[in-house]
Amino acid sequence: MDQVTYYGELFGMSVVFTIFFIFKWHKQYDIHMTAVFMLLPVINFVYLLVYLFHDPEATVALMSINCICVMFLPLLITLCEMDLCQIQVSDLIRRGAFVLSMAVAAPFMVINELRPGAMRLEQTGTVWVLVKDYGPYQIAYDAVIVLFLLIDLGVVLYAYRNQIQVSRRILMMLFLPIALTIGASVAGSVVSIPGYEILPAAYVLTQVIYLLIVRRMAYYNVSEMVIESMAENGEIGFITVDAKGNYLGSNETAKSILPELNYLVVDAPIRNIDSNLEQVADWIDAFQRKPEENRFVFVSKGKDGSGEERIYLVNMGDLYYDGKRCGFQVFLSDDTQNQKYIQLLDRYNADLQADVEAKTEYIVSMHDKLVLSMAMMVESRDNSTGGHIRRTSEGVRLLTEAIREDGSLQLSDEFCKNIIKAAPMHDLGKIAVDDAILRKPGRFTPEEFEKMKSHTTEGQRIVHEILQDTADDAFRQVAENVAHYHHERVDGSGYPVGLKGDEIPLEARIMAIADVYDALVSKRVYKDSFSFEKADQIIMEGMGTQFDAKLERFYVAARPRLEAYYTAEAKAQ
Repeated sequence: MDQVTYYGELFGMSVVFTIFFIFKWHKQYDIHMTAVFMLLPVINFVYLLVYLFHDPEATVALMSINCICVMFLPLLITLCEMDLCQIQVSDLIRRGAFVLSMAVAAPFMVINELRPGAMRLEQTGTVWVLVKDYGPYQIAYDAVIVLFLLIDLGVVLYAYRNQIQVSRRILMMLFLPIALTIGASVAGSVVSIPGYEILPAAYVLTQVIYLLIVRRMAYYNVSEMVIESMAENGEIGFITVDAKGNYLGSNETAKSILPELNYLVVDAPIRNIDSNLEQVADWIDAFQRKPEENRFVFVSKGKDGSGEERIYLVNMGDLYYDGKRCGFQVFLSDDTQNQKYIQLLDRYNADLQADVEAKTEYIVSMHDKLVLSMAMMVESRDNSTGGHIRRTSEGVRLLTEAIREDGSLQLSDEFCKNIIKAAPMHDLGKIAVDDAILRKPGRFTPEEFEKMKSHTTEGQRIVHEILQDTADDAFRQVAENVAHYHHERVDGSGYPVGLKGDEIPLEARIMAIADVYDALVSKRVYKDSFSFEKADQIIMEGMGTQFDAKLERFYVAARPRLEAYYTAEAKAQ
């Protein structure tokens, strides 16, 4: 094989490998890797020209270019390694390394002036031999290359020691080209075929190694792989918009979901009255206001044009270029099946919840009716209190209503509901009182009164037994307090405990007013009913002693309604 064929084939292979890299992977790597693939064909092309023309002057110029290119290869490879290992290199260090490489390479541009005859072509028979006698300049040249080799070795060791998340195989492969070129240079000076240099072949082999490296690294670049996969398989539609809201591009899937994209010109505002893409603009605006809210649901017609409703899940994200946020990206994925399943599940849950609520309401209603029946049964044993449960329950409702209307004493809806519901249970303890006492028409003896007073304690016990398994602890507590403490007095002279003031639960203080008011205005076997005026006088006189004075304003507000209610009751009998 003659020299032109040898160097021509090496140059051809180098060009093919570079073209393959450019069209296949160059977008995935920074300028350093791309520059390496651009420099290697230039170096091999220089060798081809030298042995093609055999021009002494051109040889010096061409080899000077060659030396400069070879000098910058180690720098570029080192920067590739550092970027891969996520080692931040300041611009000052980058510039310093560039100046160092340029300073070492610069003498070779005028090597023949500095050292006459250092670079020349000599013919031996039919073979031309390139003679290079650089002298001390070669030492500096080799020293810098070895320096970069040591730096590369340090980067590899640093990555191992600090557990950097980079493939160790890739690190070693990046280290290999420099070692290969140095090994080729040493081998070429020891064992060589005149006119056929090993170094150009080593450069071609270096490109092969780099192609293997970038192919493997492509698998590690997860984000690029995901985007490319989405673009290829057509399952995910994506739209890109710059920071000013101008349309940058979209894939075919997005255009099938939003046909308006087919007519939108690149760099046109996405919020355009003619584009009919207000929905996309609204997503972007919402994402800008609250980046954490980056998911939306979009309903559209199917991609197949069938008119079937499709449901798409929209995911928003920032668009980055060169490490800086420059816009927005919108991803649309067909989520129809999941959304329909969720809707079905929601409907099922809603129906189930409604069914549970209906059954719970029925059970609670039955429970309440049972308790009310027990209270009415107890009332039927007391021939002096007919209708007392119904009337006191209404009295509690009217007092609570007045308190809510005033607003100064803030009662929750739950509390109001519970006290009205608990009012019929306040005398349940009378079931434990002997009929002879309970049905006695006259006043009680002290011994009988003591037994009668026990209905409060017994009432609390019975209510506790009835409601202890209920899930509504708040209602249970209110009901127990009403039954237990509705005969307590704020001055401490009540029973069964003798509580004072705010020691008495609020529900019991309210119950006490309704209970006594009914006893006053209702006819009993041992007395006639009092007039409203007389009953009101007794209630007002008891404010601060028997009743809570803080409730006086609410009683006064409720009094007209109480009188109206009892008047209507009297007419109905």
